[in-house]
Amino acid sequence: MIKHDVVIVGSGLAGMRAALEVCEGLDVAILSKVYPSRSHSGAAQGGIAASLGNSEPDSWEEHLYDTVKGGDFLNDQDAAEEYVKAAPRVIYELEHFGCVFSRTPDGKIAQRSFGGHSKPRACFSADRTGHAILHALHEQLLKRSKSIKIYSEWYMHSLVLDGDRCNGIVVSDIRTGAVEVMQARAVIFATGGYGRVFNITSNAFASTADGVMAAYRAGIPIEDAEFVQYHPSGLYRQGILFSEAARGEGGYLLNGEGERFMEKYAPSRMELAPRDIVARAEQSEMDAGRGVDEKDIIHLDLRHLGEARIMERLPQIRQLGIDFIGVDCVKDPLPIQPTAHYSMGGIPTDKFGQVIFDAEGTHVRGFFAAGECSCVSVHGANRLGTNSLLEAVVFGERAGRGALEYVKTVGHAPVNESHEKTKVLEQFEGIFQRDGKESYNDIRKEMKTIMTEKCSVFRDEEQLKVCIDTIKKLQERYKNGKITDKGKLFNTEIYEILELGNMLGMAEIIANGALNRKESRGGHYRTDYPKRDDENFLKHSLTYKTDKGMEIKYKPVVITKHQPAERTY
Repeated sequence: MIKHDVVIVGSGLAGMRAALEVCEGLDVAILSKVYPSRSHSGAAQGGIAASLGNSEPDSWEEHLYDTVKGGDFLNDQDAAEEYVKAAPRVIYELEHFGCVFSRTPDGKIAQRSFGGHSKPRACFSADRTGHAILHALHEQLLKRSKSIKIYSEWYMHSLVLDGDRCNGIVVSDIRTGAVEVMQARAVIFATGGYGRVFNITSNAFASTADGVMAAYRAGIPIEDAEFVQYHPSGLYRQGILFSEAARGEGGYLLNGEGERFMEKYAPSRMELAPRDIVARAEQSEMDAGRGVDEKDIIHLDLRHLGEARIMERLPQIRQLGIDFIGVDCVKDPLPIQPTAHYSMGGIPTDKFGQVIFDAEGTHVRGFFAAGECSCVSVHGANRLGTNSLLEAVVFGERAGRGALEYVKTVGHAPVNESHEKTKVLEQFEGIFQRDGKESYNDIRKEMKTIMTEKCSVFRDEEQLKVCIDTIKKLQERYKNGKITDKGKLFNTEIYEILELGNMLGMAEIIANGALNRKESRGGHYRTDYPKRDDENFLKHSLTYKTDKGMEIKYKPVVITKHQPAERTY
């Protein structure tokens, strides 16, 4: 058995920041199924929000209101307030860690406009902001290598829970296939989102709901799973992200008739309306036959910005267009479509990052979560751009601090190592011994297709029922799959199969939550219930695993300063 004081699962911004907070005087492990600098946080492009006021006067109060309005008033406002108040300090701290931000001519940290924000508050490193922050934090981890051990290319299978206390995790070394129990006084999940359940997604291949589903199987509910954000500018057919920074710098969205159509949908904000509104506007134009070349294409036009500005502020976007589709945005518009991007829901936590069991806020002792896998609900029903990197860093720090305080009060609890390992080894053996005829690749493709077709930008009851029925059939077929590689050394196929099992479970949770929420709010839009219904649905959903299947309960939204109002732009 491997033993550490604190084990952190996930090596993106939330996991790394948690490690830096908890490592002083403790034995800390970071476990990641990829090398840390390949974590999906590095794909974030546009910026990180803070009310620095470097380009025009700004305040945390304005940042809070924009965030709550952007989230369609489903945000827990107590957590959101602490989060936006922390933002300026976080930016300067990252700068002192070595993150190089783009600058104004007088040397201040540059800030640009982003969708849904009333002021320019996106601090950025050209269009590689996540990459810059990730590498700055990684350097800080390496500096503290005596107290932080990194397990790269290890896979987390399950939580070790004893009643209401978490005592570790069960893992395996991808290189050797060896299964181990990691005993810990506290566990922090920072495992990211689950966009890979969709066909068109900006998410990395590692975003497969591993952490969320491990918590769900252990009896912890999933909060607000129905809220999945579609980003308006994914590369056509591939979903690779073209950052909102492109619109923040002044890019236009054009339909097939060459119109800047956002004037019809958000006249005051145009291309800088919140993402859910822009994605629906794009989909509406395409559904009405006004896509480019009569296809599911919208044009992102940057030509008027000029080559010098594009190369200074948006070099990665230009390179992505050239590398993947041979289109140079200096000369031609980029073909885009909405792409599954971010999960507002996840493992429920309090504002200190501690995981909770229920609507009453009962803590799971020794278990913390931060970043996209968690739901402290600072984003509500829709996240504003540049708020995710801020969430990862702020709540990564808070989860680390919470774990640090917790482990001061407890020792290691006993763990039945053989029992915990046997459950995972039996799962491995079950997959290896199956003499099935089904192709896991076919199941994966069909899952992604049905989720993209029936549970995406627009939803309705009939489509969601078809989606759930199809997912359940795919889950049955999954039990009859056939593996081709039965070796143990670096067998990536077995881990892809385990990830598929997680995604099939997550897909059903998302679709089931969407079916039960009979209203439209933020990233969740029901064409058969097009209005927001505060009377019946101003509440968070909690999806539980029971012997009879899924059960959805609810808990109230924390409202402090801002009462729900009509959301217009």
